[in-house]
Order: sequence, then structure tokens, then C-alpha cells
Amino acid sequence: MNVSGRPTRTIWPSADGTAVEIIDQTRLPHAFATARLATLDDAAHAIRAMLVRGAPLIGATAAWGLWLALRADASDAALDRACATLLATRPTAVNLRWALDRVRAHVSPLASAARAAAARRLAGAICDEDVALNRGIAAAGLPLLRAIAAKKQPGERVNVLTHCNAGWLATVDLGTATAPIYTAHDAGIPIHVWVDETRPRNQGASLTAWELLNHGVPHTVIVDNAGGHLMQRGLVDLVIVGTDRTTATGDVCNKIGTYLKALAARDNGVLFYAAVPSPSIDWTLRDGLREIPIEERAAREVTHLTGRLPDGTVAAVALTPEGSPAANPAFDVTPARLVTGLITERGVAEASAAGLRRLFPLV
Repeated sequence: MNVSGRPTRTIWPSADGTAVEIIDQTRLPHAFATARLATLDDAAHAIRAMLVRGAPLIGATAAWGLWLALRADASDAALDRACATLLATRPTAVNLRWALDRVRAHVSPLASAARAAAARRLAGAICDEDVALNRGIAAAGLPLLRAIAAKKQPGERVNVLTHCNAGWLATVDLGTATAPIYTAHDAGIPIHVWVDETRPRNQGASLTAWELLNHGVPHTVIVDNAGGHLMQRGLVDLVIVGTDRTTATGDVCNKIGTYLKALAARDNGVLFYAAVPSPSIDWTLRDGLREIPIEERAAREVTHLTGRLPDGTVAAVALTPEGSPAANPAFDVTPARLVTGLITERGVAEASAAGLRRLFPLV
């Protein structure tokens, strides 16, 4: 996607071939900065501290992290330690485990001397595959937007509501929930995006708005609690969200607040879709409410807010009374019964075990 008109991915091997470079998403939207990951610890920190975030990008970063680890020590013990270190960074996104299992299975049968190079090739392939998956989601989701646009008056916009950031910053490129949006925009379909701010980290206001702005997609940032109001007034045609883990039965785990949007959509007859690349499907789980681990993040993310001051400096300010405790569950689960459909790279599936198996019969 575009950053100041320049095509850019979120992660790439360094020019000297000794490290990986990323967009430091903790600096957005006030500064565009990159960071260099040269060691396993660098990769683990980038995931844990959310320099990179979003389930697909977390998985890609973990794959590169194993390459960095194997360059230093390619023994079985070191591989086990590296996988454990990366797996412990964030518990909810299934892509993390998926990528680690895939790289481990690929390099384990190899001689130690061949492991690092094999891991590097596979990490690059995982990144390219992620882009292809997102293009598939774009192709599957585009007809949904075309169908809505066809019922509009000439020039009238299709209004899409998003939550959190499931854009290209959450993936290697293009995004999941935003993939059909970008494709529709580029195809000339009048489209407008309501961007949930998505407290507490404000990933909608800081990340989704930033990338839509850079690509020229019309959008409006709203507070999280405005979504239901807009739906009641017919100002939302459909909701598209991402997913950090989707069960085999169609339950969708996504950023905290997604469940409330699904409830509002159901009450107002608004279509509610989740964009689901297949690596985000956890085929071992059937009950999202009981089986998906929900990450509990630091209270400071709730009690403080980072922003740019009038003099241009970026600072964190306190929002709550000193001494007030805060809880910070990072995700919630939307039951399949509230989901209109799952937009996958193979097509749109009903949010059910049967619907997913229709598209993925051999998994």
C-alpha cells in the first residue's frame, strides 16, 4: 500500500541481508519510523510491545524471528527455546502459533547448517502468501460492496464501519477487512469508511485512519460508542472487522468492542462480516467463549493516552484519577450467530462449521 505515494510493506528483509526491518507502529500516526530487528529478542520485543501487531503480521514477524534465532544457534535446543520465547509474547492470535509450527516442522528434519537459510526462505514465502491471501479476501468481498452500491443512487456512497485496525498495517500488505474496501475504492466505487477509534490503544484512530488517508479513501473517525447511533439512522450499510482467531464453528475473536458492534448490527439489520484468512482459523476449537485465551494487557493503556501536543511533541497524559484501578481485556468473542458471513480467500462462508468446511473440506 502507499506511504506518501510510495508502495510499502510492513516487514521486509534489510538491504544487507542480516536483519529484518519493520514499520514501528507505536510511532504512528505522528511519525513514520522503521525499526531494525537483528536478534530473536528484537523480534519478541517487537511483537510484545506492539511495534508490530495484527494477527497475520504477528505470524510473519515470528517466522522471521526464528530465522534470526537460527542464525545464532541452529541446535534443536535453541529452536525449542526460540519457539517458546516467541509463543509467549501474545496469547490470542492463532497466527503466531501457526507460523512457529510451520517453520519448526520445515527446519527440524534438516542439518543444523541448513536450518537458517531454510527458515529465511520460508519466512519470505509466508509474507508473500499473506499478500496473496489478502488479495483473495479482496476478490471475495468486492461483490458484497458492488451489490450494495448497485442499490444506491448515482454517486451515493457505500458506508462501511470498521473496528480496530485490520488494514495493511495488521498484515504484510493490503489488509483483511480493508482489502475489499481498497479494491472497491480503486475500482471507482464510491465508498466511505466509519473508523472506530478503538479504545484503549486507539488503533482505528491512529492506524486505520492513517492508512486510509495515505491511500485516499474517504473516511471519518468516530468514537467507539457512536456506531450504534449511526446504524439506527441508516448511515451504515455493513460492518467489516478482522479476526485474531476464528473457531471451526465460526465464532470470531477480535479486538475488544467487536461484540458490541455485532449486537448493534443485529438489532438494526446491518450486515456484519469478518474477514478471515485461513491461517487465522483455529480448527482445534469449537467454543470461542470458553476456549480462546483473552489477553489482558497493562492497565496503563486504559489510564493514559498518547497524543501530540501543540508544540509538536508526543506525550502520554493521564485520563483517570491517580489510584483508580483499570482492567484491560484486549479482545472479545462474537458468537457465530451474530455474524452474517466470513470473508475468506476462498469465498464468503456462512459462520458455521458447515459453512467453513464447504470452503475448506480437507483441513
